Amino acid sequence: MAAEGENVTESGATPSTHPTSETSKLNSFTLEALQLIKDAQLQHGLRHGDYQRYRGYCSRRIKRIRKSLHFPQGTRNRVTPKRITPEMLTDARYLQLPLFCAERAWSYAMQLKSEANTEPRKKFHMKAKLKKAVVYSEDLELIGNSDKCDARTKLECQAYNAWIKGSLEFETENWEKAVEYYTKAKTIYESLANAFSEELQAIYLQRVDEIAPNLRYCAYNIGDETALQDLQKMRIAAGENQLSFKLDDLLSQTREKQAATLSEVSWRGRTVPVKVEAVRLFLLNLQDLNSELEAAKSFDSKTSIYESILKQCIDAQQALRDALQEDNVFKAAVRGQPVEGKISNQHYLHSYLMYIRLSTTIERNLLMVDNLKQNLPENNPEEGRKITKPQDLVRLYDIIIQNLNEIPHLHGIQGDTELETETETTVLGYKAFRSFYIARSFASAKKWKETVALYQRALDNCNKALDGLKKLPQTPKLLKSVTPLQELHQQISGQMYSCQAFSILDSSATGEQSFSTAIVDKRPLEDRLDDYVIEKSLTTKKATLTRFPPDFEPIPCRPLFFDLALNHVQFPSLDDKLDQQKKAAGGGGGLTGIVKGWLWGGGKK
Repeated sequence: MAAEGENVTESGATPSTHPTSETSKLNSFTLEALQLIKDAQLQHGLRHGDYQRYRGYCSRRIKRIRKSLHFPQGTRNRVTPKRITPEMLTDARYLQLPLFCAERAWSYAMQLKSEANTEPRKKFHMKAKLKKAVVYSEDLELIGNSDKCDARTKLECQAYNAWIKGSLEFETENWEKAVEYYTKAKTIYESLANAFSEELQAIYLQRVDEIAPNLRYCAYNIGDETALQDLQKMRIAAGENQLSFKLDDLLSQTREKQAATLSEVSWRGRTVPVKVEAVRLFLLNLQDLNSELEAAKSFDSKTSIYESILKQCIDAQQALRDALQEDNVFKAAVRGQPVEGKISNQHYLHSYLMYIRLSTTIERNLLMVDNLKQNLPENNPEEGRKITKPQDLVRLYDIIIQNLNEIPHLHGIQGDTELETETETTVLGYKAFRSFYIARSFASAKKWKETVALYQRALDNCNKALDGLKKLPQTPKLLKSVTPLQELHQQISGQMYSCQAFSILDSSATGEQSFSTAIVDKRPLEDRLDDYVIEKSLTTKKATLTRFPPDFEPIPCRPLFFDLALNHVQFPSLDDKLDQQKKAAGGGGGLTGIVKGWLWGGGKK
């Protein structure tokens, strides 16, 4: 019990310590019922909608109060329920017992209501728990009307009882009775809000805001056609809080009756029937998206609307996916296998829902981009707001490009060249924005070469995107994206010149090289006569004008000449000279010549 960190005499009640009959007449008890239960709800689960956790807390607190008051419900072996009467009111903690008993039954009913979406039988159990909560709230009002309680306690108990009864009539669809009880509770809480300080006033007005949507929903079911528009306005103004989720549920219930009229949907030239109720309801809600966004003024309200639509889209996809469990082609597509041929109508409808989900995610991210751009340093953001860094925008553009690249691969539209071309052109535009902000992040780090290269890439993508948009059909959506690209084109041109100027200033201050300073180039002057480069070495005695000694260069060898006339020349006869040589050899030499001829074969021919 100590682990809960509570005291049974805490917040909301002014206890008396062992009062006598005389002091009980003089002292009046106070129960700040609404503040007490609101604090308990926020600290024990209802901040996140965990009704089961809050129900467990109520049970433990009731047990501690009964133990401290020595007010058991029987013995260990037998339960003997005891009801509190006004005569028993000798301690303020007696007022808390029926209050938390009603809260325990109410939280159990809300838990069953959330589970009744998948198990309809739990609706009957939920109504039984609400009836039990009404019994405890009536006991609270009976005790609160005692003379021992002050006027505030009496009003708090009456308002709480009226609110619990209104909740029961609301769930049982008894709209006239629900309006009667809700109006009573709302009137009392408004009166209490006007009677106390701002801190307490906020708590009472919050309860009034929670009751107002239920009243308008009851009015709609009674026959007030303007109630639906009032609920939509409340949803837009609610932003992102607990009330917005309640309004989403009420709007969904309101449109369930209209959903029967939506039987088919057309997309990319193909009409398919809508058989799943959750999908039909989501498509009906989607029709009011643009009007709700136009009516919403703040960034939080628009973001809340997008989040609500995405949540409904995911639920509709899951419901349709459950209905496609017998579709073998869909099973193969889920496993990542290629799909050939024409897919079924429900499979095509699933691709349409996926397209809506991706498109809505892109629109939400673009809204976040616009909001972050307002906090860029050059836009002079308001004091106290976080300055946006270029890296924050780069991340969002990455997600947008990723979502766009998934669209052409949806099943059923893979051969749609028009959609593929439109998507590719749009991707080029967002790539230009991404490169632009990456370049700005490099510029902040004074990496001028990388910055200029990224600016050039952004400029190329921007030009390609603008050229592609001119070739596509001029729809309002595409025309809306032309102006930002044209503005980006102008910004890139200016930023490139600014980047070069900063590089010169930084180089003069640090002594480093810039775009306009001399670049170290080892080539001689004769090889770069067409390039203008500032090089101080050219004015010194060690100027590199040419290579010396020159490099060896291959040259052609001398030509070969063939004497073709030699084959046709007639040489003179030399026979007479040969005879003279033979005679001279045979007639001279004497004995020596004979021996020489005999030994060495001089006589052989």
